[in-house]
Parts: sequence; structure tokens; C-alpha cells
Amino acid sequence: MRGLLAFAALFVAVLGKETFEGHQVLRITAKDEAQLALIKDLEDMIHFELDFWRGVTDVASPVDVRVPFHSLQSVKVYLETKAIEYATMIEDLQALLEKEQEEMDAVARAGGARSTDSFDYANYHTISEIYNFQDMLVRENPNLVSKIVIGQSYEGRPLSVLKFSTGANRPGLWIDTGIHSREWVTQASGTWFAKKIATAYGSDPALTAILNNMDIFLLIMTNPDGFAYTQTNNRMWRKTRKPNPGSSCVGVDPNRNWDAGFGEPGASNNPCSETYRGPRANSESEVKSIVDFVRSHGNLKSFISIHSYSQMLLYPYGYTSTPAKDQAELHSLAKKAITALASLYGTRYRYGSIINTIYQASGGTIDWTYNQGIKYSYTFELRDTGDYGFLLPANQIIPTAEETWLALMVIMKHAYKNAY
Repeated sequence: MRGLLAFAALFVAVLGKETFEGHQVLRITAKDEAQLALIKDLEDMIHFELDFWRGVTDVASPVDVRVPFHSLQSVKVYLETKAIEYATMIEDLQALLEKEQEEMDAVARAGGARSTDSFDYANYHTISEIYNFQDMLVRENPNLVSKIVIGQSYEGRPLSVLKFSTGANRPGLWIDTGIHSREWVTQASGTWFAKKIATAYGSDPALTAILNNMDIFLLIMTNPDGFAYTQTNNRMWRKTRKPNPGSSCVGVDPNRNWDAGFGEPGASNNPCSETYRGPRANSESEVKSIVDFVRSHGNLKSFISIHSYSQMLLYPYGYTSTPAKDQAELHSLAKKAITALASLYGTRYRYGSIINTIYQASGGTIDWTYNQGIKYSYTFELRDTGDYGFLLPANQIIPTAEETWLALMVIMKHAYKNAY
């Protein structure tokens, strides 16, 4: 019996969710370039097993890092010895995770939604619940919404795009969420956007005009394998789930895998890094499927990829400091979009090119789409600025989606007016 109990305990440990007992998220602030270099050195101290939520950029931008319990004292001593300021952003990471799971369990106990009207947009959902939501939306709106499977993930999950259309051979607008799997507020916002589009057509004059002339494509689960893994094994998982030959570390950062400055500074060649670029551009089926769709469509006018967190609206480029040829227009449109966003709840966003606003990043989505001729290519970083990071409370989902929708409409209306 003792042996059986030991086996059962091992079984649970292997198959159960990874826990984050004693983990804290620290906000580290450099006062000069020398301290910034010392903070960057922490990234190379792999024995600490640090997870940089907001990486090292410049002196003006704080660094947020998840520190495992076993490294907490050593990291704090390192920072204090170097006279680097830090504060505890999240005192008890596991407590936030448990609260989030309790809320999801309560939704599950209430039973699955029978329509998109009864779907609970104010809570986080499992991957199967979101797939079911998409199917319900298509069934309920057969004259407006269809589902296109543009490919499969490494583990065989469908990359299901919702197509909102009122006619054939139209220019298109693209929105995706969830390319980084742990950024749950993005997939949750994506479901809200889908319902909004379906219900506002015919009543919202601006959206109706857009859909009378253009199609909207919405990919809610851009990285479904990673998303599933955040729910079954590791809530903090970011990358894809394809094994890397020669390494025990799994996955590629799908926002470093595009053929735009691929392999240049701003991505890692280390398979264990959260920003691992992969062995070659488009090596991930999740990325290659979107690439093939964009090329086959040939007439997308806007491409918007939605991330969290930091409250930013970004445009190309990330891999080079050379300004985009349309930078003046992109900058002006971004300002209008974040002004509209702020009008609802006062949420403040920063905006600008990726490399100047956040950091150098090579192989990114919107750099590639912009280079393909899709002028209005933008990346959102949704709420918040660090109080909760990737664990934004569910009660902020709807407010986040509502305010982001206002910004999306500004960009989509501009793309529509300039599409012909």
C-alpha cells in the first residue's frame, strides 16, 4: 500500500499543474546605464530561473521579473548589494492563481453556455469553452459569421478564424489574440470582440459600413497548444509546444518567428529562452498558417495583433531603428486610437514604434505584415501596467475589451476609408 501511495503522489506531481508557492514578482528600477547592465546580467544567471515579464529596455522603464522562492533571497541580496531599487509587485503569485482558478471552476460548475447570449464574458474560459463559443456564434449568425480553419497547431488543434462577411471578394481587416498563451485577457477580449461584431452589425453605423464593404477576420486562439498548456500544466507558459531537437526545453516564441529581421538582435537563439526565435523563420505551424493565409488573401488592409500587458499601442518597426515609410500616418492614427480608448475609463496608453517605445524585437508579427504591404499593422499591449501583469483579474476583462474596441474601431474605420 505504501508503494501504491508513493506512486499515486508521483503521478499527481508529474501530471498536475505546476505551482508557484513563494514566487514573487519584483519591479526593478535602474537609475543609470550601469545599473541597467547589472539588471541585464540577471538574465544570464540561469540558475535563478527568472521569468522576465517586462524585460530590460532603458533607464526610464522598470523591469518586472518573476522570482522563484528558491532564488528570492539571492536575487534581493544581489540587487541590494548593487544599490538597485526594487519593490514587490506581486507578493504571493500562487494566491492570485488560486483565486483565478476558483472563479473558473465556479463557471464550470454553473454549466456550459447554451448560446453566446448566456456566455460569461466576465470570466476566463477553457480552450474547449472558447471553441464551443465560436461554433455557437457561427450557428447563430449564419449570414454574417463563418469559421475558416487556416491550419493546425503542432499538437493538432485547429487554427479557427472567425470570418465576418456580407459579400464576396472584399478587402480584409485582421485581428488576432493569444499569440503568447499566458496573456489570457487577450483571448477573453477576443470572445467579447466577436460577440460585439456580430451584434453591432446593422445597429452601429460605422461598423455596418465597414462590414458592408470589407471582411473582418478574427483569430482568438493564435497559440492554442500553449493556451491549453497554461490551463493544464503551467499558467505562466508563453511559447508554442513543439519540442526543440537537441534541447530539453520546449517551444518557440511565435512573436520572434516571422521573416522580418529574423535572427537579428531582439530575439534569442537559446531554446530555453522565453524569446527563442526558432530554428528558422516560419518554423512554427501556427505562424506559417497565418503567413500562408495573408499571402493567399492578398488584400488585407489592416493587421492587428493583441498582447498584454503594459498599455501600449505599437507600430513597426521592432527589428530596425529605420522609420517605417508611413510612420507619420501610423503615429497620428495611434494617437487617435489611444485617445478614443482613454475616453471610456481614463486608461492611459503609450504609443510609438516598437523599437523606440518598448525594445528591439526581431522576427515580430507586424513588422512582417507591414513589409507585406499591410500599412495599418499594429500591436496592442492591453492592461495593466504591472499591478497584476499576466494575471489581470477577471472583473477587468469587459472594461478592457470595451475600451480596446473603441481603439480598434478608430483603426478599422481609417483603414476602410483608405482601402480603395
